[in-house]
Amino acid sequence: MAEFQRVGFIGLGVMGEPICRNLAVKCGLPVAGCDTDPAPLQRLAQHGVTASTIPQVMQQSDVVFLSLPSGEVVAQLSRATDGLLANARTGQLIVDLSTSPVDVTRELAREFAAVGATFIDAPVARTRAAAEAGTLSVMIGGDKQTFDTVKPLISTFANEITYCGPIGSGQVVKILNNMVLFETVVALSEARAIARRSGVDPQVLLETFTRGSADSFALRNHGLKAILPGDFPEKAFPVDYARKDLRYALALAEQTGVQALGARNVDVWFDAALVQGQGNRYFPVISRVIDAE
Repeated sequence: MAEFQRVGFIGLGVMGEPICRNLAVKCGLPVAGCDTDPAPLQRLAQHGVTASTIPQVMQQSDVVFLSLPSGEVVAQLSRATDGLLANARTGQLIVDLSTSPVDVTRELAREFAAVGATFIDAPVARTRAAAEAGTLSVMIGGDKQTFDTVKPLISTFANEITYCGPIGSGQVVKILNNMVLFETVVALSEARAIARRSGVDPQVLLETFTRGSADSFALRNHGLKAILPGDFPEKAFPVDYARKDLRYALALAEQTGVQALGARNVDVWFDAALVQGQGNRYFPVISRVIDAE
């Protein structure tokens, strides 16, 4: 990690805080953190993270990680009067861990390049528990040499790091990963509803699925740990965040001329969950919208 002397981290929310903590504890470099909420900064202080403003982070850091709620927020902070672009420095690297629209990612990369900085997409996958454990999956789009340079830093919070191709490629893979996950959760929810109404115990159904061709990560995690027990906490990956990612997938489908009817079906159920006031609950709550008992 000799290429970098100081690290910056902007966005210390549900995923950002544990990612930043792993980075600070393991990377051996000073880390400056920034968030509108002082609470995570107070917790991270014991791990050596210093509280900073956006201009300070940008002016003092060789590499800056972003963990923000949406691509819209990334673009807004980048283009603000005293934001990321206004304070970017030649040779600086900005790593976007957020899930952002592909076209926005590519536009921002061009804008940072114009001021001499490099912007790459590195969206993270898996749960908050994985962020705590440092076992996230990260999909990276950008120059291969940049990927090789930043990989040791990313390995402090991820155990699966995939180079996906040029700028925007990481977002394509992450967005489509989530699209397939959401569609699988809808399929599991429909199966549970049909089984229950046909007199079959949903637990028997889903546990039997693990021994057949319907087995999947979504089944073992979202199916058995959320849909079956009806456990849909707040501050997990909520419906409103999931819907944002799904909308990115639908936009990408439209841009590439693919109908994506399965993804559109998920959007119907996300909308229904939002109407019922479930937007802040873990997104497999759509199983209860699909099968209102």
